[in-house]
Formats: sequence, structure tokens, C-alpha cells
Amino acid sequence: MIKVEHVTKNFGSLHAVKDVSLEVNQGEIVSLIGPSGSGKSTLLRCIHGLEKPDSGKIYINDEVMDPSDSKKYREQRNRMGFVFQHFNLFPNMTVLENCNLAQIQVGGKTKEEAEKTSMEYLKRVGLADKRDSYPNNLSGGQKQRVAIARALCMNPELMLFDEPTSALDPEMIKEVLEVMKDLGNQGMTMIVVTHEMGFARKVGNRVIFLDHGEIVEDSPSEEFFSHPQSERAKDFLSKVFYE
Repeated sequence: MIKVEHVTKNFGSLHAVKDVSLEVNQGEIVSLIGPSGSGKSTLLRCIHGLEKPDSGKIYINDEVMDPSDSKKYREQRNRMGFVFQHFNLFPNMTVLENCNLAQIQVGGKTKEEAEKTSMEYLKRVGLADKRDSYPNNLSGGQKQRVAIARALCMNPELMLFDEPTSALDPEMIKEVLEVMKDLGNQGMTMIVVTHEMGFARKVGNRVIFLDHGEIVEDSPSEEFFSHPQSERAKDFLSKVFYE
């Protein structure tokens, strides 16, 4: 579904992503893990088009994503849902209005059509009763579940999550991870930048471990956590699992 081919992204003298290539198949749940500053979020943003790679190509369903073909590029990006670390909800809009907005402005739906879809996904994430609430009146976990519902309203083929639980209090993390787990169980293809090692191990099919902008390991989840191949991955895991 997604193919990344020799992608590089620099920010001045910072080499955030260095010649990265990978493929993600339909139905896979791929966890991007690694230390802070390893290029995980930048790679995810390049895949979605929030950042433009300095070199390399990205394909969705075997079609190259070319920003110069603006109409096709926009359509390709709309096939991917993106969930941000800090929710990015509009504070002056209700939960329902946040979910409706892109469906109407980008998808061309009527308000009635958008509301029907919004309520379907708000029910799915357990927040139908919050339809008329404003984001400032929600907990962090509820805001993130609204953000997931909003992305799903655009009927994406692929969901991208950029550290979706890192801004949450510990007791709110589980409710968001449960929604993501349910999505995976229903066959949604997902690429998840995460520090939640339990999720990466139990829910993800595959782990891609990055360090200094490069892929160090790419292996099935259980294999990575049980038998990491590189010394860098072994060192990383020894520090994230307290014994």
C-alpha cells in the first residue's frame, strides 16, 4: 500500500531522514520506534505530505505521489488519515463540527451527510454523547479519540499516528490504544510512531527501529522484542524496559 524509496529529509544541517526505503502492505500495523530525534515523526510526515522529502519517492498503491500534480496529490493525501500528538482540534467548534468540517469542505458532502458519518464514528470511539461539547471540556484521551474519529470520517485506506498517546496522562492512554487496537482488528492499515512498547509488541505486526534518521532493524514485532539483532536495538530495549 505504501512504498518509500530512498527518502531523505534535511532541516539545515540536521539530517532527519537518511536514504530510507520501506514498504507497508495492506492490513499491516507497523510501529516506528526509536529514541527521540531518530526521524520517526519526520518520516511519517513525509509519507503523508506534511513534509516534502529533499530526495526520494513515495508511492501509494503503486502510484507515485508527485506534488506537482496538485489534484492527484491532494486525492492521494486524502486517502490517508493523520492523527497528531496534540490532537489539533479546532477549539471554537463542537466535537460534531470538528468531525464535519473536512467532509464538507474537502469531501463535498452536505451537512446532513457529514453528520451521519460523524455520528457513526463518534459512536465507534465511544463519544457520541459528546457531540455538542467543545474540546476544552474534554479530557486528553477524549480529545484524541475525537481526532481519530475525525480522521476516520474521511474513509481513509491508511491511518498514520504520530505519537498519539505521548501528550496524555497515563490513565488516559489505554482508552486511546483500545480504539487503535479495534481499528487494527477490523483490518485498518496503520503506521504508528509510538513509545508504547506494549502496543508495538502485542498489537503491531512489525517494528521498524530507527536511529539517527536510518532504519536499523525491520522485523516482525515479537521477533524484534525477543531477539533484536543490532547492538543499538538491544541497548534501546534495555533502557525502555525497567527490570
